[in-house]
Amino acid sequence: MAVVSAAHGAFGPLLGKLTALLADECGRLKGVRREIRSLRSELASMHAALKEYTKLDDPSDQVKAWISLVRELAYDTEDVFDKFIHHLGDSPDHGGFKELFRKAARRLKTLGARHGIAGEIHDLKDRIRQVKELKDCYKLPNNAPSSTAGPAAVDPRLHALFADEAHLVGIDGPRDHLAKWMLEEANTSPKHCKVLSIVGFGGLGKTTLANEVCREIQGEFDCKAFVSVSQKPDIKKIIKDVISQVSCQGGSTKDDTTDWDEMKSISELRVLLQNKRYLIIIDDVWSTQAWHAIKCAFPENDCSSRIIATTRIIDVAKSCCLSADDRVYELEALSDLHSRRLFFKRLFRSEEDCPEMLKEVSNKILKKCGGLPLAIISISGLLANRPAIKEEWEKVKRSIGTALEKTNSLEGMSSILSLSYNDLAPHLKTCLLYLSLFPEDHLIYRDRLVRRWIAEGFISEERGQSKQEVAENYFYELINKSMVQPVDIEYDGKVRACRVHDMMLEIIISKSAEDNFTTVVGGGQTSLLNHQDSIRRLSIQHIDKKLASELANVDLSHVRTLIVMPSCCITHLPSLDRFEALRVLDFEGCEDLKDCDMKGMDKLFQLKYLSFTGTGISKLPAGIVMLGNLETLDFTNTDVEELPAGITRLTELQHLNGYLNKHLPNGIGGMRNLQLMPKFIITSQETDVLEDLGNLTSLEELNVHLGRNVSCEDKRCEKEAFLSSLCKLGNCKLRSLLINAYGGSLDFSDSWSPLPSSLQRFWAANRDSFTNVPKWITPELINLADLLISLTELTEDGLLTLGQLPSLLRLRLWPSKKFVGTVQATSFPNLKVLSFRAEQVYVSFVKGSAPKLEEISRMPFSVSAAKANKFYLGIHHLSCLKRAHILLDDEDATPSECKAAAAAIRKEADINANHPAVTFLGEPKEEDNEETVAGEEEKSNEDGDADED
Repeated sequence: MAVVSAAHGAFGPLLGKLTALLADECGRLKGVRREIRSLRSELASMHAALKEYTKLDDPSDQVKAWISLVRELAYDTEDVFDKFIHHLGDSPDHGGFKELFRKAARRLKTLGARHGIAGEIHDLKDRIRQVKELKDCYKLPNNAPSSTAGPAAVDPRLHALFADEAHLVGIDGPRDHLAKWMLEEANTSPKHCKVLSIVGFGGLGKTTLANEVCREIQGEFDCKAFVSVSQKPDIKKIIKDVISQVSCQGGSTKDDTTDWDEMKSISELRVLLQNKRYLIIIDDVWSTQAWHAIKCAFPENDCSSRIIATTRIIDVAKSCCLSADDRVYELEALSDLHSRRLFFKRLFRSEEDCPEMLKEVSNKILKKCGGLPLAIISISGLLANRPAIKEEWEKVKRSIGTALEKTNSLEGMSSILSLSYNDLAPHLKTCLLYLSLFPEDHLIYRDRLVRRWIAEGFISEERGQSKQEVAENYFYELINKSMVQPVDIEYDGKVRACRVHDMMLEIIISKSAEDNFTTVVGGGQTSLLNHQDSIRRLSIQHIDKKLASELANVDLSHVRTLIVMPSCCITHLPSLDRFEALRVLDFEGCEDLKDCDMKGMDKLFQLKYLSFTGTGISKLPAGIVMLGNLETLDFTNTDVEELPAGITRLTELQHLNGYLNKHLPNGIGGMRNLQLMPKFIITSQETDVLEDLGNLTSLEELNVHLGRNVSCEDKRCEKEAFLSSLCKLGNCKLRSLLINAYGGSLDFSDSWSPLPSSLQRFWAANRDSFTNVPKWITPELINLADLLISLTELTEDGLLTLGQLPSLLRLRLWPSKKFVGTVQATSFPNLKVLSFRAEQVYVSFVKGSAPKLEEISRMPFSVSAAKANKFYLGIHHLSCLKRAHILLDDEDATPSECKAAAAAIRKEADINANHPAVTFLGEPKEEDNEETVAGEEEKSNEDGDADED
């Protein structure tokens, strides 16, 4: 097993911090620069050696011990220098990083007397020297040696190739479906080779499915072969394996292939297959480079040949299928029914034969397996060798994580899951291990997760990309590599949240514990508090008096992340002033949190991320104004109504998330790094504060309420001040603007333009926000992807204007007057979701319009207006349409006409090759499904509420 490499997460921020110190004034002082350069040089050398050792497949115990020492040294060094920086700037001024170091230079002489930091730096130098000496003592080389050759490991996927068909469960449907597709011929000539790419999580059964499809159709082909690529592919050996297999099936090659190089092997295989209809399985492809190197060996011979590739990586699967005739098949987990059938079949022949006393614990074990066939097979095999006693099975359930490491019968599963982990780049391993802080089935939101990564120092800016963008790229890489499971994929393809499969969670918990990356208390995890290393990241999933007393005796001064789960009793938590190195503090969901539980918060000078989301607090703690490094403050879904006045001193704040009923603080325009503001009510603010908003030049997202029942004449000064600031912000970085104005309106002029080059989302959800489509909505809004607009009147020209927006993905229209129109050809080239909140509307589609439209939500359909056009809607032209929810407007129409309209629309859906699902509201049929209609209404209401986002 490769060495865990979370230590890279310790070195990244440390080396960057030392480099920054050298560039500042205190780094130019006599003696200081020399000390810092010496430390940085030594640590950079250790980091280089560390990166080499992490490449070892089977490191010695001495290597592991040395890596552990280096990792802890890096953490402690950063902690000391954080205190160094903080105490040099020990004054009430919060003027920023540069000002802090100017004052630091003048006060350096007093450093030795401040909190013993000088002594700590001296101790660090001694530790560095000792670690270097240990490396020499262990006789560890400067570069990692090649892995010692030993007995070849048994490929844990072999069972998938020779699985008894009678023992397979849940594979019939996918197998038959894909087998049929594989044999289908395109309506073109010649008959090209088609590629099927099966992609999914490790252990999901990709190899098994590919092999079963092959068994089903192999009689239709002249020859077949199976080759496994693996993470370090030997292309020459792979090609020779194919040649060997094909030759055994009547091929003509009898030559000795021993001396053939890669080019010779590929040439010979192409000759061998030139006139054959071949069927090839290329299993476990890990990179596009490997795929392209192998694919070129298979000739396009117009014999209707087929290739099946399996991979865990979505981008690789797509790269295998570049032709329109190819197909990517995403393999899903087993259903609950098939999971139970497989589990009980292997243990008792059937579920009915399972003893009653074991059914409850079986359900818990199955839940942990999460539909993963390999997990079900492996754990049922483990249980088969245990007594059929409830206590024994409960013990297995509790210790699955430990069993993955120590039990031979689970070794194969552990190896397969670890393959995906080992393939990750070091920075991705660090980010993935962070997820071990969350319990099973926890929904992990993307925005909050990437901000925690940034706060921890895992993320560095890259050329042309901010830290936020880099962190989001890492998030999507983990999804792409099937390490985490996406949840709630939005209209624009963005993933709002993720979960970690229970079995993968066990793997990363194990690796995290090995590298002292996280510590979990409560929640049934195996992490303990009695280890010798300092605790670096702490997740408290449950706490009682006993655990509280244990924590009281543990050094918490090195904890960088503290996550407190909702099930915890807040009164048992340690005092916050014990967490002086804290970067991330998360109380999300702790409803019993009170002001008195947050004493000592002003001592958390390193804190960058603070979340009170979903807590019971009504007032932000006063100590927050002392947190000069804070970047994220989230008080969403709390009773907090206003911000403390001193918060404007927190000039590093970037994300300030929540909802305010009362005044914004004076001076908020000085928070120049602010990218996200809390929602606020425009008419509740002072005019000068609203004018000051225009100085927030970094602001990217703004969500405001005008206030309820505010007439056009009321609060005119406030509205004009806000619009003035909005015009200034429109020339900066504003990407998202959401405006609710229930019972009132803002006087948007046609000259107002919210930066066409940056605006991605605009919602004007108040009634009759605009008389018609405003003139500033033009094709120059090249980034506008999400538009919700309320209009007095929608016209054909207005619809045509909206249809010319090049990047529009979601459009929600709220016209208040009757509208009859047609979506013209070439309109809405990228639109995916179209929604209406209106009555007396009839919109139809012509061929070539909205070619990528996937969903029509709440589409009003005026039966009386459509009658003259034979109830034509035109959805048969929408080749990407998946679902349509039509609201039949029966005003001036008879029940029979409504039925005829519904029948005509269903007929169009049947003609559509994509066979979209169509549901109706208002169809006069006795068999209407009230439950479906109610659900659609509820969803539509949610879509229409600009507060919900």
